[in-house]
Amino acid sequence: MHPESRPYEHRPRYPAAGAVATGWSEAVASLPARPVVLALDGPAALDWDEAARGITAALRERSTGTAVLDVRARWSPEATERLCVPGPDADAFILPLAGFEMADLFDGPLSVERPGTGVLLVFGPGAALCSPDLVWWADLPKRYAERAVASGALPVGVNLGRPHTPGELRSLFYTDWPVADRHRDALVHRIDRWIDVQDPQAPASLDGEAVRTTLAGLARQPVRTRPYFNSTPWGGQWAADTLGFVPEHGNTALGYELIAPEAGVLVGEDAGPLVELPFQLLCVLHPEQFLGADVHRRYGTSFPIRFDYLDTVGGGNLSLHCHPRERYMRETFGWPYTQHETYYITASDPGAQVFLGLRRSTDADTLRKEVEASATHGTPLRVEDHVQTFPAEPGQLFLIPAGTPHASGAGNLVLEISATPYLYSLRFYDWLRRSTSGVPRPLSHRHAFANLDTARSGPEVARDLVQRPRVLREGAGWREEVLGDLPEMFYAVHRLVLDGTAPADDDTDGRFHILNVVDGDGVVVETADGRRHDLAFAETLTVPASVGGYRLHTVGERPAQVVKSLVKPS
Repeated sequence: MHPESRPYEHRPRYPAAGAVATGWSEAVASLPARPVVLALDGPAALDWDEAARGITAALRERSTGTAVLDVRARWSPEATERLCVPGPDADAFILPLAGFEMADLFDGPLSVERPGTGVLLVFGPGAALCSPDLVWWADLPKRYAERAVASGALPVGVNLGRPHTPGELRSLFYTDWPVADRHRDALVHRIDRWIDVQDPQAPASLDGEAVRTTLAGLARQPVRTRPYFNSTPWGGQWAADTLGFVPEHGNTALGYELIAPEAGVLVGEDAGPLVELPFQLLCVLHPEQFLGADVHRRYGTSFPIRFDYLDTVGGGNLSLHCHPRERYMRETFGWPYTQHETYYITASDPGAQVFLGLRRSTDADTLRKEVEASATHGTPLRVEDHVQTFPAEPGQLFLIPAGTPHASGAGNLVLEISATPYLYSLRFYDWLRRSTSGVPRPLSHRHAFANLDTARSGPEVARDLVQRPRVLREGAGWREEVLGDLPEMFYAVHRLVLDGTAPADDDTDGRFHILNVVDGDGVVVETADGRRHDLAFAETLTVPASVGGYRLHTVGERPAQVVKSLVKPS
């Protein structure tokens, strides 16, 4: 008897190792009855004044005297101008990853005068640097920050070091997030309370020790992150029609299944409040258990593989673009590894295609002139004159090493299995599309041509980048296939094919696996220690390195196919 299938779960959750509190009053109830310096730290893109008002109001209800200090007033104007404000010659699209630390925003150590009674609330990015008695971290998932910048919901103060200027995505992506993430990761061992402010009127919070205990448990078991979809001008409707997502702006273009820098794990009771914890903290607190010793040695605490969806079913073509090659990525943008990608076609409309690699006849200088003319004069570019096209057949994997021009055509549901860097799409051409605000979408074609790999051309593209599956191993009722492999790509993409008559055995062998059900009703993942985690069609699951042996059982009456990715041995 097979387990019954279930629909795609939008809000997967896991038990917390403590009670989740709701509201500021429940949070401040945990404070000691002595004079306290309380630091409320967190990312810049948060309504800090509202959070401070909520805490002070809750303390007044308890007749606790409160003084407040906004550390943003202590930021050095010279330091913030130098570190946080892009210069006049900065690239209009992509900035190098910021390498400074939160402490660099201040002139020397951040010192405060201890209160004789009550609570001194020190709040804002960097507050924990004041040597406080207690550290609270106020967190807002990054999707909210991006939305706030795009919509103007937080008109000023969104960006780090720029509390009085309108927000911009460029600074958010390349300055604010890396600096805040490093600061958070350095503090996580001593955070006393984690506060999820998705609902600023009733924030959900969890004791810091409970956070760390919860993450320690999750590092030893399969875990899903909370998925969501963004809308873009090229987006389609597959995820809305098939998975039940309700698009905010008309389409479900980009599905964040597992993009580690932005991913979160929901913890709490099914019927109660939930706290969303950054997935990245699993790598920070338990790198060898979660990533594996070899992966940790090579990539530090960076989770190096991502799974996301590109939905163009009922939408348009993606932009024609490439990604930075290894040296360019490191020297120009500051990432230690680059954005190799693959496209797995989960579903497609008849006639759908993928653009990949140059034609043998393509002349790079001619292509450059036509791209520049299109950007300057708005003339259409005949992409097919320069770039090859391939049928987008469900089950086909396309390998896209850095520097290779590519795009998903309209009518595809692509499972993108790629290296984690995801903010470096160097566009040659975007079909003359305009953004939702009506202006032409930005093209970074100078970077694109600096990275164009002209060797990816002609019949070698089909031979090297559109490979046929080969069987790696098999057992009764199942087989594991290698879908494609290139020496320069550090990760592998396999597929487990189960006919439903018997489970398939696997083992992490000291490195994490990522699984996604690409066909069938789903599977149950059973670990050697008896844990069971169900995985429905289109869902993504991380199996930590520490899990070791595990087994896949099909769900429902149909066969199943599961795509698996892992870092290749060094």
